[in-house]
Amino acid sequence: MSRFLKNRFSSYTLADDAIKGGYYSFFRTFQSRQETEVQVKGHKVLMFGSNSYLSLTTHPKVVEAAEEALKKYGTSCSGSRFLNGTTDLHEELEERLANFLHKDRAIVFSTGFQVNLGTIPSVAHKGDAILLDRLNHASIYEGAKLSDASTVIFRHNDMNSLERKLMQLKNVNYRLIVVDGIFSMEGDIAKLPEIIELAERYDASVMCDCAHAVGVLGDHGRGTPDHFGLTDEVELIGGTFSKSFASLGGYIAGDKETITFIKHHARSLIFSASMTPSSTAATLAALDIMESDDSHRQKLWNNTRYALDKLNDLGFDTGDSETPVIPIYIRDNEKAYRMTVRLFEEGIFVNPVVAPAVAPESTLIRFSLMSDHSFKQIDFAIDKITKIAQEIGLELHIKVA
Repeated sequence: MSRFLKNRFSSYTLADDAIKGGYYSFFRTFQSRQETEVQVKGHKVLMFGSNSYLSLTTHPKVVEAAEEALKKYGTSCSGSRFLNGTTDLHEELEERLANFLHKDRAIVFSTGFQVNLGTIPSVAHKGDAILLDRLNHASIYEGAKLSDASTVIFRHNDMNSLERKLMQLKNVNYRLIVVDGIFSMEGDIAKLPEIIELAERYDASVMCDCAHAVGVLGDHGRGTPDHFGLTDEVELIGGTFSKSFASLGGYIAGDKETITFIKHHARSLIFSASMTPSSTAATLAALDIMESDDSHRQKLWNNTRYALDKLNDLGFDTGDSETPVIPIYIRDNEKAYRMTVRLFEEGIFVNPVVAPAVAPESTLIRFSLMSDHSFKQIDFAIDKITKIAQEIGLELHIKVA
């Protein structure tokens, strides 16, 4: 029997080496719901590594909606949206989402990743150009790879870099600029006003992936375009249901003609099983809450301001973050791993972001907030972070009044 694959990958020892060294911090096993306190491998720890920004994954109305859909529709649609996988729940969600985002139409996918895999190649073709922020989510890059259009990368949130790239694209049919609404690791917001200005000057379209922005920015969490009052100017708004919406799936919203085309050409939609009924119902319930009760988002922002002020006053480098996604820059792979492990031992769950996912000098601890966090929990976490930063020799820059 051939052992080609086994032999090919036998030299890969990074994961095993990390496990043996006691600093492997991935695929950690949860034994509880994703709340502000969780149980991981038998340990109770405070959760500061979740994307459940509005703390709706355990909200009684969301759980009840999922349970009712499970009873009525079963566990699966057993097919793609294109064929036998569309229910009245899917159509209701699409109509509600379009209204919420102030767009003509929306289409829902099985995951947020699949949104970008299907949308970008559907709208950008051979002879076109796709312009990507260097720090865009991996799914945007993978979607661009699947397109026959050329891909052009500009420096992160650097409008001079974007304009230079646009100026060089004189002989293309169509230009599509794609950015994250909130950048998923850095926590800063895309400069949409400047991007829109450049797009209009150089005849480009703008697509904004609001995976981390919907539920967080804008009126009742309508995302980055709404935050800047630019919903009409952003032609496509996409995102995921796995964060503020407390479920699983994704969406793209835009004008009727474009969404109809995507609906009939996006391969990741046509050839994938549809969102389960329970996930769809849970998303609808979360949307109900987001539309009717903005207190979760307001509490999230109270926590964000409190944590950012405290971390910055203590001298931590949080980059340009201005959102509930707070990077604590370590800028050293080994120290980032050590801090993650030690924080877990001290009762704090955070996520390390290390090379090769980022450059070695950009390694960080991703500290993310939920609306249900208390100031007491935030204080406890930051006290532990400060203690362990001193242990590992992390240089802090205390601001002098």
